[in-house]
Amino acid sequence: MKNIFKPGDQKSFKRTVLESDCAIFNDELLHRVCSTFALARDFEWSSRLFFLEMKDDDEEGVGTMLSIDHKSPAFVGEEILFTATVDKMEKNELICTIEAKVNQRIIAIGKTGQKMLKKEKLKELFGEEY
Repeated sequence: MKNIFKPGDQKSFKRTVLESDCAIFNDELLHRVCSTFALARDFEWSSRLFFLEMKDDDEEGVGTMLSIDHKSPAFVGEEILFTATVDKMEKNELICTIEAKVNQRIIAIGKTGQKMLKKEKLKELFGEEY
């Protein structure tokens, strides 16, 4: 693993809210806004952007924690800017603060944790399905 980032470093990406990002349970659409599970996916992706540059060929990242606090809705068709900021790197675990915004409106804030592990270790933990 390449330890090339420091606290305060940032990675960002944008995503437009799609119908498939809405909360749908048992084929029932609840709201035409970005769901918690879609935010979770994109929070994890925003912090994974660091690992894409850090990992060696024999390594892979795995999530260790996720927290999300909703602040405002993001409606279908709106573009969300996700920004991950490195809080700290402890051994092989990266902790990031995440902010999601539509223009200047904060949609959600939270944290992610990811550990870098050897692929062989992941095979031991997850079995051949990995």
